[in-house]
Amino acid sequence: MKDIAKRVFDIEIESLQNVARLIDDEFTKAVNSILNATGKIIVIGIGKSGIIGKKIAATLSSTGTPSFFLHPGEAFHGDLGIVSSNDQVILISYSGETDEVLKVIPFLKWNKNLIISITGNVNSTIAKNSDHHLNIAITREACPLALAPTSSATATLVMGDALAIALMETRQFQQEDFARFHPGGSLGRKLLIKVKDLMRTDNLPFINADATFTDLLLRMSEGKLGMVIVGDAQHVQGIITDGDLRRALLRNPDTTKLTITETMTANPIIIDGDEYVSQAEQLMMEKKITNVLVGSAENRMLTGVYQIYNG
Repeated sequence: MKDIAKRVFDIEIESLQNVARLIDDEFTKAVNSILNATGKIIVIGIGKSGIIGKKIAATLSSTGTPSFFLHPGEAFHGDLGIVSSNDQVILISYSGETDEVLKVIPFLKWNKNLIISITGNVNSTIAKNSDHHLNIAITREACPLALAPTSSATATLVMGDALAIALMETRQFQQEDFARFHPGGSLGRKLLIKVKDLMRTDNLPFINADATFTDLLLRMSEGKLGMVIVGDAQHVQGIITDGDLRRALLRNPDTTKLTITETMTANPIIIDGDEYVSQAEQLMMEKKITNVLVGSAENRMLTGVYQIYNG
C-alpha cells in the first residue's frame, strides 16, 4: 500500500512539473485581465472539474477576487441570467471538449464575456474559443486505468491556486484583508477582534499587599488564572504568577517569611482594551507570558485580564 501511495505522489509530481514548464505569457495575460475586471469571476466546470472549480472560486473569493461557481447544466437552464457582460469566465475542462461546457460558449460570446480556459489541449474547441488559455497538459494520470481524473485534477487545482496567489501578491493582499473575509476563523478573531471583546472581567483575583501566604494560595486557586493581582481595579500594585510563587519558595521555603510585596512583580504590563488580539498575543509571546492585564498603563487602572489561550 505504501508503494502505491508513493507511486501516485511521484506520478502527480511529475505531471505538475510538466505543467509548470508550460506556463507562458498566457498566464500573465489572464492575471492582468482578472486584475482589470470590473465584474465578477465566474468559474464553470462539471464532474471532477466542477468540484475543483468550486474550490478555485472559493479561493479567489477569499483572497480578494469576487468569484462564484456556476454549474453548466444549471446555467443552460436559466442561471446564465446571473452572468453580467462585465463578468469574466473561467471554463474548466481537461479535454477541452466537454459538451455541457461547450454549450455555454455561444451565450458568453453574445454577452461579450472575456473567457479564460483551463484545459489540457491547446487545440480543443474550448481553448480556441477563449481569450486566454492556460495549458495543464499532464504526462499521465495516476489512475492505472487512465480513467479517473487524478493528475489532471491536481494540475487544475494548482493552476487555480497559482492564479489566486499571483492576484494576491499583485494586489498586496495582507493578513488583515484575509481576516475580513474569514471573521469566523481563528485568524479573523486574532486580526479583527479586540482584547476587550475576549478579556475576563468577572471574579478577578485581587489581593491586598498585606495578605498572608494562605490568602495568596486561596485567591490564586479561586481565580483560576494562575496568578493574583495585588491591589484593586483602581490601582494595580503588581501581580504574582504561579511562576513567581515557585521561585519565591525556592529562595525561601519558610512561608511565614514570604511577603506579598517581595514576591510580586511590581508595575506589570497593562495593555489597552482596544488593542487587537493579534497585537496582544505577539507581545505575550515575546514576554513569554500567558496572562496580561487590560486597562490603563498610565493610571494603573484595571478593566480585565486577557489569557492567550482564549484567542
